[in-house]
Amino acid sequence: MLAAIGIEEVIVADGRRSALRWGLGGLCLLLLATAAVAAWGWVHYQRFADAPAASGETAASLRIERGDGFATVLGRLREAGIDAGHDIEWRLLARHMDAAGRLKVGEYALDPGLTPRELLQRMRDGRVVQYRVTLVEGWNFRQVRAALAAADPLEHETTGMDDAALMAALDQPGQHPEGRFLPETYLYQRGDSDLDVLRRAHAAMVQALAQAWDSRAADVPLKTADDALVLASIVEKETGQAHERPQIAGVFARRLRQGMLLQTDPTVIYGMGSSYDGNIRRRDLTTDTPYNTYTRAGLPPTPIAMPGRAALQAAVNPAPGDALYFVSRNDGSHIFSATYAEHRAAVDCYQRKRCPATPAATPAQAPEGALRR
Repeated sequence: MLAAIGIEEVIVADGRRSALRWGLGGLCLLLLATAAVAAWGWVHYQRFADAPAASGETAASLRIERGDGFATVLGRLREAGIDAGHDIEWRLLARHMDAAGRLKVGEYALDPGLTPRELLQRMRDGRVVQYRVTLVEGWNFRQVRAALAAADPLEHETTGMDDAALMAALDQPGQHPEGRFLPETYLYQRGDSDLDVLRRAHAAMVQALAQAWDSRAADVPLKTADDALVLASIVEKETGQAHERPQIAGVFARRLRQGMLLQTDPTVIYGMGSSYDGNIRRRDLTTDTPYNTYTRAGLPPTPIAMPGRAALQAAVNPAPGDALYFVSRNDGSHIFSATYAEHRAAVDCYQRKRCPATPAATPAQAPEGALRR
């Protein structure tokens, strides 16, 4: 009886051990299967993260608006043609990159071949599409406004504003706009306005003018930084070749010191306004306006264009010399002269095509001042 009970206990124990072995074996198989599935999922996830986000054509860009959640952004990505991965993979990737709650408002380019990881990184870091608009040295304010009006997708807040209202909107009431904006290339993004660009260009000119004025030569014949801005605008309009800016500024500086009329055509043209038809005639030189430097001494009342940094520096650091005149060679360069006789000869040679027969008699110098170019 006792022996039978012992045999039964051994059989039960063996059964339990066998069941345990089968259970452990099954668990190992389950763990191996789970690990295999996890490994496959991880490889698939990595491929998703670093493979192209779209299999076909996509929209050029995607916009994230203020208040958009990740689900909304993901929906817009799908609408834009981004078809890679499942939504859960996008969510996992966004969480892994710490991007889910940190997507920045703006417009993002959907470049061909862009991966989900690269796209989320752009949106997390705010690397939005940048547009550019260039304000050109020597432009007047009318040309500046036309360039901004044509810029797309810039918002046009100044449409319908006159110049006075525009300057008031820039917190510069009563300031004449001419010459007050630094000519450079400005970057902007969708949603920015023309006022935003003008505000930056105005601040840049304030800084550039202050830096130029602080570096001015001790004997420069200018009383204020605004005088330097006016002279720089004239230098900008008279310069055809960049290296001549200091020489041209030198001519005007010497004329100012000696009390001579500046007699520069660009100021006359500016004073003519819309009546200028591309030609300047003798009657235009004798018709008095605040900008006619043939009839009025000193500098005109405002700048006549936007000077660049180089023109600002030339105005406050004019080149030394004795030239009081210059005339165009018709190739962008000028001949500079110290006397009126030399200047007349240069005008005859380069403007009237009546050069002396012998090369030795050809004038070696001459600018603009008492005679038109």
